[in-house]
Amino acid sequence: MTELDFIFNRRSIRKFTEQPITDETVELLLKAAMAAPSAINSKPWSFVVVRDPVKLQAIRAELLFGKMNAPCAIAVCGDLRGLKTQVIERFWQQDCSAATENLLLAATALGLGSVWCGVYPSQTLVKRIQAGLGLPEKVLPLNIVYVGYPGEQKDPRTQYNPQRVFRESFGQPWLGEKP
Repeated sequence: MTELDFIFNRRSIRKFTEQPITDETVELLLKAAMAAPSAINSKPWSFVVVRDPVKLQAIRAELLFGKMNAPCAIAVCGDLRGLKTQVIERFWQQDCSAATENLLLAATALGLGSVWCGVYPSQTLVKRIQAGLGLPEKVLPLNIVYVGYPGEQKDPRTQYNPQRVFRESFGQPWLGEKP
């Protein structure tokens, strides 16, 4: 066991039990998500938590690769209302992605399963999810994260590949002789 096991244990879980997640647990996940860094500390995120079975089914119907039967879905959205500069508006995807990763890692640390289902930049999916969740025009869904108690187990892993790491400049192998 290492300090990083919660990272290596994070896997995309696509099968869930029916056990519900408490409000306290959802709030803890959201606190972790909002601890993420953001450009110019803009925090351009909003989250929609969905646990109603009818709404969950409607979300699943819209996502080609999002048919998971989790008891909870969290839409991670870029809230572009009121952003003062184009610089901030250009970085909302990265900021919301950092929040999403924090959410996924927190779920793993709490013994939950999760999976990230992309929405943005598909304008078709964006419009469908906006309509289904009642999002204003300037609140763009980046993704849907399904969360629940895992109904499957996957082995921890890293996808580390030293062939994709370079020393000092691209093309100089990370491994081998140092210059």
